[in-house]
Formats: sequence, structure tokens, C-alpha cells
Amino acid sequence: MKEIGVIPNWHKNNTTLVVDKIKNFFMQRRVPLQIVTSEQADFYSSISLADQLSDLYDRLEMIIVVGGDGTILRVARDLACWNVPVLGINLGHKGFLAEIEVEQMERFLQYIATRQYDFQERMMLEARLYRGEEELGNYLALNDIVVARGPFSRNIKVDSFINNDFMESYSGDGIIIATPTGSTAYSLSAGGPIVNPTMELFIITPICPHSLYNRSVIVDGLDTINLKVDSRQVQVVLTVDGQVRFALEDDDRIFISRADQKVMLVCFHENSFYRLLHQKLKA
Repeated sequence: MKEIGVIPNWHKNNTTLVVDKIKNFFMQRRVPLQIVTSEQADFYSSISLADQLSDLYDRLEMIIVVGGDGTILRVARDLACWNVPVLGINLGHKGFLAEIEVEQMERFLQYIATRQYDFQERMMLEARLYRGEEELGNYLALNDIVVARGPFSRNIKVDSFINNDFMESYSGDGIIIATPTGSTAYSLSAGGPIVNPTMELFIITPICPHSLYNRSVIVDGLDTINLKVDSRQVQVVLTVDGQVRFALEDDDRIFISRADQKVMLVCFHENSFYRLLHQKLKA
């Protein structure tokens, strides 16, 4: 077995205790482990984790993330290019991206040591931001791309096109373009549907629409979504997975399509999406 990388969110409560348990478990079984320190990986840095941890490239068989969904999102998005399966151990609240809870940890670590696990490929979004003819940014998202109003502004309008065909002009607080993985995140709280995360499609969900008939729309994963901002001097922000933000201007365009890269999330046979969904939603 190659090394197992452990990337903790050291700002979470009980992180040190959980990491120590992981370390002791694998040391007893002589499984090589690489625990990433807070000096090696700064989650608040704009530098990609792939660049911060470049010395670990091609050395890891699996990455164990200790933290909440935000931590798992950052690691999965930044290290998707490594094609290494990611396992989340939940220290957060809902933890839809985390496969296991802390109290289940030892049993599932045993499955890892004996290689009784599989992984699921999850689609990602690629968003390209244009201002006129200039491309201002290119972003990857595992959960969602959101175009929303700023904290003190009025309703905004976002025109949406599917494969260059006009679909709808959304007026309200904004619009969410979510993956199936992101269907249990912001899109769900805005009234969007829950989708099996192994599917390949987009979910378009308006945020507090200023209309009674605006509802979520499911779009094929092979389609391209084009959003045009009609801000009219109102603050509008582009958000990627709730972690990367960019201020938008009137007539900015965002082209969203399925990314070439995918995220591999570790899973176990005794777990299922629907069992996890039941457990999380009743909490």
C-alpha cells in the first residue's frame, strides 16, 4: 500500500484527538501515513492545495479528510487533478460529503486497512467568467456555482440560456447551478430537488424568486448553461462552492459546463446514499 494522506482541519474541535486515533490505528498495522500539518496546508490561502502539497503528488493511495463539508469540498476540488480517492470523516454538522462519522471511525478504518472499499466518481462544474471578450476567471466546483445579490442590494436579474437558447429571466436574490452532489447543499435549502449524486446533470434553482411560477429545472450534463447578469448598479457576487467569491458587473457572462475532471469519493458497501440521506435529514 502506498501512503495514506490525512488532511485535517486543525481549526475544528476534537481534530487532534481524531487524528491521533487515526495515526495509532495505522501505525499498529504498519500502514504508511502522511499527516498534513497546518503549516503545510493553509485552507485560508488562495493558493491551491495541489500547489501547497506538491511534494505529496503521486505518493498517496488515499486522502482522509478530517473536518466538515467545507473542508472536504476544498480538498476534493483542489486535489481532483491528482485522481486520488478522498474519504471524509465528519467533524461538522450535517456532513453530506463525509462517508463516516467519528463514532464509526475505527470500523471503517479497518475496511481501509484491508482494502474493503470502493469509490464513486462525482461530476464537477467548470465555470468560465467573461467581461466583454476578456475571460476573467475559470473555476471548478463540486457543489455549485451561485450568482446572488450582495448583502445590501435589491433584487437582481439573471438571464439564462441553455445551449444558446433562451430559457428564463430570473428576478430575485439570484440563481444556483448545482451538481447532483450539491443538490443536498444550498440548492436544497432554496427548494431544489434531491438527486442521487452519481448522476450527471445540472440543477438550476432560483433563490427567493420574485415570481410564483419559478421552479428548479433539471438540465442534461452535456448541456452548456450561459448566465448573463443584469445588475444595473446593484451588487452581484459569483460564488464557487461557497468558498471562492468574485464581484460581478452588468452584462458579465458565466458559461457553465461539465468539467473534464471528476472527484473520487471513497464509499463502503454497507453505506448507501439513501440510508445516509435518511440519517442526515432526520438529524
